[in-house]
Amino acid sequence: MLIFISLFAVVCYAIASWLQWQRATGRRLDVRPTVLLLGIAGFAVHGISVYHTLHHPAGIDLGLFSMGSLISWLVTALVIGSSLRQRIDNLFIGVFPMAAITVLLASLMPTSEVLKPYGSGMFLHILLSVLAYSIFTLAALQALLLWRQQLALKQHHTRGLVASLPPLQIMEKLLFEMLWVGFILLSISLVSGWLFVDNLFAQHLVHKTLLSLAAWLIYATLLGGRQIMGWRGMTAIRWTIGGFLLLMLGFFGSKLVLEFIL
Repeated sequence: MLIFISLFAVVCYAIASWLQWQRATGRRLDVRPTVLLLGIAGFAVHGISVYHTLHHPAGIDLGLFSMGSLISWLVTALVIGSSLRQRIDNLFIGVFPMAAITVLLASLMPTSEVLKPYGSGMFLHILLSVLAYSIFTLAALQALLLWRQQLALKQHHTRGLVASLPPLQIMEKLLFEMLWVGFILLSISLVSGWLFVDNLFAQHLVHKTLLSLAAWLIYATLLGGRQIMGWRGMTAIRWTIGGFLLLMLGFFGSKLVLEFIL
């Protein structure tokens, strides 16, 4: 049953991302309601899949694929919600395929061997970490769009995808709004980790902890540089993506090593 639910989400996401690409390149301009409807349908069914891949009688599955599906589901929620008040529909082109791949993998892969119940404090720490990672994923996608927009404007290519994006100033403002939200959530997550995790520098957590702290320092430097020296453009893009890559290594790299290598 789970595989059929996931396949339905995949189909909705795939059609929605293809239609959005058609819209972004100027081939079809009247498909926004259809894109949103398909995206919301895929998101709703994806949520059912997430629930079943996470919850088991023995506890919660926080394995690589179930967490990847959860994060992509949250990112999808953020993008769909934000698109109702900001012109960021083109993020669908990256977000929907990512969600389709992760929901399919989570339904096909076996359940993680590490299943256990979590206390309220630990659950809060996990929730904050996942939310922070989701926000930074969205910020990284926004940074890539901003990079593409800057490159196209320098080359005087103002049609297609670039023409459908908001002005550079608004794109940068949206990026730093995402970064501030993600930074606050990551900060609270790190503090909650010190409070509720027995030993953040235990062998199975040390890489995740150190990489998360390194990412926190990168984002703190970027936001400080923005406030003090007005950092923007490619500087902001590089630091945003650099911090995200560290978080990705810490979050998924450690799970990959622990579940499939060690």
